[in-house]
Amino acid sequence: MNLSKTDYILYRECPKNAWMKIHRPDVYYASELSEFEKHIIETGNEVELVARQLFPSGVLIEGRDEKARLETLDLIAKKDQTIFQPIFVKDGFLAAVDVLKYDPENDGFQIYEIKASNEVDEKVHLYDLAFQVALLRKCGIKVTGINLLHLNKEYVRDGELDIIKLFSIDDVREAIEDMLSVVSDEMDIALAYLSAEKEPNGHCCCVYKGRSSHCSTFKHSNPHVPEYSVHDLNRIGSSKKKLMELIDSNVFHIHEADGRIVFSESQQNQIDAHVYDRVLIKKDMIAEEFSKLEYPLYFLDYETFPSAVPLFDGYSSYNQIPFQYSLHVLETPESELKSYEFLHMGSDDPCPALVESLQSHIGLKGSVIVWYKPFEKSRNTEMGIRLPGCKEFFESVNGRVFDLMEIFSKQYYVHKDFKGSSSIKKVLPVLVPELSYKELLIKEGGSASQAWKKLVDGKYSKEEAVEIANALKVYCNLDTYAMYMIFKRLNDIL
Repeated sequence: MNLSKTDYILYRECPKNAWMKIHRPDVYYASELSEFEKHIIETGNEVELVARQLFPSGVLIEGRDEKARLETLDLIAKKDQTIFQPIFVKDGFLAAVDVLKYDPENDGFQIYEIKASNEVDEKVHLYDLAFQVALLRKCGIKVTGINLLHLNKEYVRDGELDIIKLFSIDDVREAIEDMLSVVSDEMDIALAYLSAEKEPNGHCCCVYKGRSSHCSTFKHSNPHVPEYSVHDLNRIGSSKKKLMELIDSNVFHIHEADGRIVFSESQQNQIDAHVYDRVLIKKDMIAEEFSKLEYPLYFLDYETFPSAVPLFDGYSSYNQIPFQYSLHVLETPESELKSYEFLHMGSDDPCPALVESLQSHIGLKGSVIVWYKPFEKSRNTEMGIRLPGCKEFFESVNGRVFDLMEIFSKQYYVHKDFKGSSSIKKVLPVLVPELSYKELLIKEGGSASQAWKKLVDGKYSKEEAVEIANALKVYCNLDTYAMYMIFKRLNDIL
């Protein structure tokens, strides 16, 4: 086999998972990619295409076969080309380089790795580059420059997209040279490990990580770990010593963890709720929080698209583009609930039309209820900057924001079925079981974001576009109606 740089990086994250990808693809690819994972891949491809414009004379090598390798050798021998995706294979290692540019002054080649991120991730990006440099030198290529090309977070679009300002180029040669020896040794170890025909024994290293960091083949490699385990304890992934102590003591079930070690208050509450089927409700604290509310109540939620390449003036890379909102309004405790919505259907910046609509429904008084206020407040601040005439409005809104999620994140209400989470998708089935996201065509924010982009890019037929637009409205509407119903059920128990 040939070990690719992609599989090398995967090996560094979880060796056994990388082995499964190569030898048991049926297991590795059993789960469909999430919308978030698909978006990462699409974004990477998009940014790479844009970045190539910095090298106008570049020649693209397509494919990963022997023909592509020979074409690479031919272009390198000419010493006058910038090459996109040249292929290198040597001693069991394989890599496609994003950009290889001839350096006539030093009679060598500059390597550029393109990353669709705003910053350098040393644990991934540098090892990725070091793998490539080590392989190029095995192939006899003189590497005279080592660069990471990534998005410039300081760039704000104003008019036509400025490709030069959009990107930053970091010279990382010194850092790469310092780690090459270690990386070369690790490459040999990884190749030997991944070349073995027999599946490695035992669990994978992810058993010592929190649930959100588990690899895609975790269930296969760790069949003894239950669906709901100590890996799901609140913030246990940040308490590495605690998790290691539990795992090394062969403690995987939540009920077995009770009394083993000293947990944080939130972790202990989660354990107690599970072990004793105990519902913790601090009515006095909930009542105190609700006493801060002022009618009318506005239940607000945005849907946004985080574009890596700024689409409109006033945006930087990965700035969220608000394209939709849902709003439920309760004017008095006895009033009928009113519902408003906005979904931008054009390919222009949604911000002006969204803000105009929002201002017509949110008054100067009354609490604005959201779920996880840092997100909504940040969007409000950004819209106030892009539309200076609306800055005062958004400052007023932000001054009246009430975060309903904090009732649960502050542990004023703890239920075993929350499983340590304060996500609305965990809370809703417990407090309002008659409402559900399960049957919706669009079930979460990542799907909504991608669906909207395809919608405004004209990727759907007319019939599909109507269906998707309706699904977006239904999903966003449920977010704010769910907040209202959770608020109502909490009020009922006070």
